[in-house]
Amino acid sequence: MPGENLTRIEAQERRAVVDTQSYEIALDLTAGDEVFTSRSTVRFTATDGASTFIDLIARDVREITLNGRTLDPATVFSDSRIALEGLAAENELTVLADCEYTNTGEGLHRFVDPVDGEVYLYSQFEVPDSRRVFAVFEQPDLKATFRFTVTAPAAWKVVSNSPTPEPEPAGEDSATWSFEPTPRISSYITALVAGPYEQTFSELTSADGRVIPLGVYARKSLWQHLDADYVFEKTRQGFAYFEDKFGVPYPFAKYDQLFVPEFNAGAMENAGAVTFTETYVFRSKVTDAVKERRVVTILHELAHMWFGDLVTMKWWNDLWLNESFAEWASTIATAEATEWTEAWTTFNAMEKTWAYRQDQLPSTHPVFAEINDLEDVQVNFDGITYAKGGSVLKQLAAWVGIEAFFAGVSAYFHKNAWGNTELSDLLVELEATSGRELTTWSKKWLETAGVNTLAPEIRVDGDGVITRFAIVQTAPADYPTIRPHRLGVGFYSLQDGALVRTHYSELDVDGDLTEVAELKGLSQPDLVLLNDNDLAYAKIRLDERSLQTAIAHLGKISDPLARSLVWGAAWDQTRDAEASATDYIDLVLRNIAGETESTTVRTTLAQLQLAANSYVAPETREAARERVAEGLWQLAQDADAGSDSQLQFVTAFASAASTPDQWRRVAAVRSGETALAGLEVDADLSWALLVSLAAGGAVDAAEIDAALAEDNTAKGGEFAAQARAALPDAASKRVAWSALVENTDLPNTVVRSAALGFVHPAGVEALAGFVTDYFDMLLPVWESRTYQIAQYLIVGLYPASLADTTLRDATRSWLAEHTDAPAALRRLVAENLAGVERALSVQERDAQ
Repeated sequence: MPGENLTRIEAQERRAVVDTQSYEIALDLTAGDEVFTSRSTVRFTATDGASTFIDLIARDVREITLNGRTLDPATVFSDSRIALEGLAAENELTVLADCEYTNTGEGLHRFVDPVDGEVYLYSQFEVPDSRRVFAVFEQPDLKATFRFTVTAPAAWKVVSNSPTPEPEPAGEDSATWSFEPTPRISSYITALVAGPYEQTFSELTSADGRVIPLGVYARKSLWQHLDADYVFEKTRQGFAYFEDKFGVPYPFAKYDQLFVPEFNAGAMENAGAVTFTETYVFRSKVTDAVKERRVVTILHELAHMWFGDLVTMKWWNDLWLNESFAEWASTIATAEATEWTEAWTTFNAMEKTWAYRQDQLPSTHPVFAEINDLEDVQVNFDGITYAKGGSVLKQLAAWVGIEAFFAGVSAYFHKNAWGNTELSDLLVELEATSGRELTTWSKKWLETAGVNTLAPEIRVDGDGVITRFAIVQTAPADYPTIRPHRLGVGFYSLQDGALVRTHYSELDVDGDLTEVAELKGLSQPDLVLLNDNDLAYAKIRLDERSLQTAIAHLGKISDPLARSLVWGAAWDQTRDAEASATDYIDLVLRNIAGETESTTVRTTLAQLQLAANSYVAPETREAARERVAEGLWQLAQDADAGSDSQLQFVTAFASAASTPDQWRRVAAVRSGETALAGLEVDADLSWALLVSLAAGGAVDAAEIDAALAEDNTAKGGEFAAQARAALPDAASKRVAWSALVENTDLPNTVVRSAALGFVHPAGVEALAGFVTDYFDMLLPVWESRTYQIAQYLIVGLYPASLADTTLRDATRSWLAEHTDAPAALRRLVAENLAGVERALSVQERDAQ
C-alpha cells in the first residue's frame, strides 16, 4: 500500500539506532463512531544525535513532543511515519492523534451487532497494524513493555494483555481501565478488546504453582451458543501438555480467549488475550472436521504463548519459527492430550494437501523465506509457512528423535526467553540435544523450495516374491534438491474383505535411489504404501498393482491415516496430469461413503468438485457436474441418519447442483418437502441451500431479502451477500461487482462472502463478461484498499472456474504488461494464473 511499507533494511537500520523500553498508551473510545483518541508516550534509547522514524497511521496527528520539544505534525508526519531528528541517548516521545476504527479486520475493528445494535471492538495487529492504534516502532525485534489506559462506556468489558483492573468512573456513563504494564513483548501481539461482551471465568494451576485465571468471551447475541466449559477443558489439556513438553511454565499472568465478530483469520496469538473467529461459536450443527479444527486452533494459539510471544523472530523471514512450530505443536498436542487422537490424519488430509499445492505454485519459497518488506510478509501467511513448515518439523522430530527434539526446544526457550531469535538459534540447541549435524539438513529442508516425489520400484519372481525393492526420489526441474527423508513403508493385503497392514519398515531415504534390501524375500502385497505413518514431506506414487487395489478397495483400509495417504496420492496424480480427472471422480464416488474421518471427507469432497468444475475435459464438464451432484445426492440418501457424512453430502450436493431437477431437490430439502432422516435444516444449512438456489436462478433477490429478515444476524448478512452475488444473470452480477469493487463501506467478511458467491461455478457463463473488468480493477484496488480487502478481491473475484485459454492468455498479458507492479500483487495474480494453467494441463490429460 502506498506510504505504508517498511523494508527489512529500514528495520535493521532503525534497530541499530533505537532500543525501546516502554509504551504508555491512553485510548479514549467515547469520541464517536469513526475515530478514537490515542495518546502514546514512548521511552527509548538511541544513538546520540541520530535520526529515525516511528510508525503511525492516523486521520489526524494533533501533537508531537520529543524530549520536551514540540514538533510540527505538518512537517514531520507523512503517510505512516513521524520523522524523529536529533535523538538523545535517552528519549521520551509523546504523540496525540485521532485514529480511525476499521471494518476490515485490521487495526481496531468496529462492529455493530444487527441483532441488538450493540457495538463491539477488537484489535488485530499482525503484521503491521498496531500503528493504526498508537505510535509505535512497528517491527518484532523492538520489544518493550506496554501499559494501556482505556476510557470507554462504563457498561463495557475491556480486555488487554494484562489482567483487567477495576474501572474508575470517568464522567457520565464512562469509565477508565488502567492496566498494569505487560512483560517485554513485540507490538504485534498487544491487544485491546472492548464492548458489552458476555464472559465466564475459570482457572488452573501452572507448573510453577501460580494460579492462572482463564476467561472466555463472546458477544451477547451469540453467548447462548458458546460451549465455554469445553473450551476451558481443551485449554487445560493444552497447558498441561505444553508445560510438560516445553519444560517452561506459561509465561503470562492470565489467559483470555475471546470470540470476536468479522475476524479475518482463525485466531490471533495476542499475549494472554487470544482472539478467535466467531465461526467457532456453533449456532448450527457443524461437522466433526470443524469441531476438531477448533481444538487444533485453540492449541495452536496456546503454543504461540511460547513460540512467538515468549521468544519472537527478529524479522519476518523467520515467521516460520512462529507458525510452523505452532502448527506442529498443536497437532501433536491434539493427538496426545485430547480425544481427537487422529489429529495427524487430519493434518495429512488438510494441512499437507495445502502445503503440496502451495509448494507447486510459481510463488513457492523456502520455509525460511526471503522477506524484503511488509508486503512480502503479508502474502507469506501461506501453506509453506504453516503447513509445509509443520510437516518439515514432523520430519525433523522423526529424524532427531522426539525426546531430543523436545529437549532442544526447551533449551531454546530457556536461553532466549523474552528475546528475539533466528533460525540458527534453534538449530544449535537441537544439535546439542540430538547429536545430529543439522546445517546440511536445514539447507535442504528449510532453505530450499519445492516438493520431492517418492515412487516404489518393485520386481517380483514368478511366485510373487519381491526380488528387488527400491525407492526412487525425483525433484522438479526448477527446484532440483534431493532431500533426506525418514519414512515408513507399509504392506497391505486383503484379508476377510479388509485391507490390513501385514508389514511395516521404517528407514532413512536419501539420494535419487534407495535400495531397501530388508523387503527382499517378502511376498508382494496388494498395496504398497510409501510414507506410511506420514513422517516425511513428499508426494508419493502408487505402483500399478497398488493403484488398482486402491481404486477397488480404498474404503477397506482400516487405518484412517493410511487411507488419507492413499486419497492424497490419487489426488496428486490427478493434479499432475498423470491420471484422469474422470477416474478420480469415479474413485471418490465409489469409496467416499466408507470414509470415517470428517476432515478427509471434507477435503476430498472439495477436490471432487474442483475436478468436476475445472479438471475434466470441457466437452464432458456439464455431464461430469451433473453426475457428481447425482452421486452426492445418492450418498446423502444412503448415509446414516444424522451422521456427519450425511450433513457433508447434503451440503456438497447443494454446492454441486447444476440442473433444474437438482435445484428442485435442493428446494424440497430446504422447505421440508423432502426429509432425510436425522437431518435438521437449521439456520446455516438453510442458508447454504438458499445460496445453491440463488446460483441456479431458482430464487430471486426478494426471497433472499425475506430470508435475511428472518435471520437478521451477522452470519445471516454474510450468507445473504453470498446468495445475492451468486445470482447468475448478468444484471445481478453487475450489481454485485459494483458493490464489491466500487463500494468501500462493506466489512471484510461481507466482501469475502460476496466474492465467494460471485464466482459460484453455476454462474460460470456470466463470468466471461468480467474478465476485462477484473484486470482493470487490479491496480486501483491494490493502491486504494487495505491489504486484507485487496487480497479478498484479487483472489476472490478471479474467475478461475472459467478455466480456459482466454483467461490464461489475459492473465499472462497482464503480468507481461505490468512488470513494475508491486511484487506482492504480481504474486497473487501469478498464483491465480498457475491454477488455470494446471487446470488446462489436467483437462488435456482427461481428454485422452
